[in-house]
Amino acid sequence: MTEKLKVGVIGATGMVGQRFIMLLADHPWFNVVAVAASAHSAGKTYAEAVNGRWKMEGTVPEKIKGMVIQDASKVAEISAQVDFIFSAISLDKAATRALEEEYAKAETPVVSNNSAHRWTPDVPMVVPEINPEHTDVIKYQRERLGTKHGFIAVKPNCSIQSYTPALSAWRQFEPYEVIASTYQAISGAGKTFKDWPEMVGNVIPYIAGEEEKSEQEPLKIWGHVDADKKAIVPADDTVITSQCIRVPILYGHTATAFVKFHKNPTKQQLIDALENYSGEPQRLGLPSAPKQFIQYMQADDRPQVAKDVNFEHGMGVSIGRLREDKIYDWKFVGLSHNTARGAAGGSVEFAELLKAQGYLTQK
Repeated sequence: MTEKLKVGVIGATGMVGQRFIMLLADHPWFNVVAVAASAHSAGKTYAEAVNGRWKMEGTVPEKIKGMVIQDASKVAEISAQVDFIFSAISLDKAATRALEEEYAKAETPVVSNNSAHRWTPDVPMVVPEINPEHTDVIKYQRERLGTKHGFIAVKPNCSIQSYTPALSAWRQFEPYEVIASTYQAISGAGKTFKDWPEMVGNVIPYIAGEEEKSEQEPLKIWGHVDADKKAIVPADDTVITSQCIRVPILYGHTATAFVKFHKNPTKQQLIDALENYSGEPQRLGLPSAPKQFIQYMQADDRPQVAKDVNFEHGMGVSIGRLREDKIYDWKFVGLSHNTARGAAGGSVEFAELLKAQGYLTQK
């Protein structure tokens, strides 16, 4: 491996930013050289900025503690220090879009955890095991931005990771109608039970914007890069309807899904497709890639958050309770770790893919 790429994390003090810091502290390919947040935190050491609101299981990595927080809006200053950035900023969508594009135009690639650019047509939204070829659209984005090096790439919503991988493994059987309901952990809102005591013993049957993301984002992932449109065209062969519910769990998004297929797979064919499904991260041996992307669990009471959320260090997806249905063809339960596979971990794996494909290089 050549010299590590220099990385900045903007939005480094929030929950997802903290997860980035933990994942990157000893990363074999990437070296954190800049941490940035709002102007309010700028000038403090990282340890000072997260004091009293550190939400990770471990302690702040020693190599990051003394780093001074920079103002994320100082694009030129931060861009001069790094080869690329991870974005976990917490701004409104318009401000996020503008700031990420400013970094890209400053020739600093952006690997974003945010939703602001997920529907920008020439921005790839990638689960590395599913649609790595979508990075081909970056050349068209660079044409639009007028950049040689800079671009924006995003990961999809955390909750769809609990059912979209299974549906992706089953694309050969032509799923065309899906009901997917998600039961989402409070860390998906950047909260712990200390921050959000009213969630203890509670269920909230609404999460703003989540149902639209659950219904639409898989279609972009299953789409294709159109050279004439210079954009990703979403798939139109599947309809998804969804409900999204907040539940009193710290980590782990669970999904229940019902599926109709044009073809008529057997249960064993579906299980085999899950267990044999892998992609570019496994072929390339990316550092964050799970050896087993999807596991199928035979026990009737699995997957469970308490027992299964950390499968493959949180980067694997667990599927169980695959049964024939009276109305739909098949139904199942899925589980994914929302801040590992679903957020920071998925972004880090995506960055590894981008490096392996030659999109992330030293400046």
